Amino acid sequence: MPRKPNYNFERSQRDKAKAEKKAARLKARTEKSEARKALAGEGEAESESPEQQD
Repeated sequence: MPRKPNYNFERSQRDKAKAEKKAARLKARTEKSEARKALAGEGEAESESPEQQD
């Protein structure tokens, strides 16, 4: 005899998994953005150093 489906619980589990996946993607995107900004900041700092010495 099959079990009685619990649609609300199953839906909440799908929503929870979706939210976790979305949070992981957002975290990865922000980390990648911060790394890119840090590299750009280092490049700008190096290019500004000779100009400041003049």
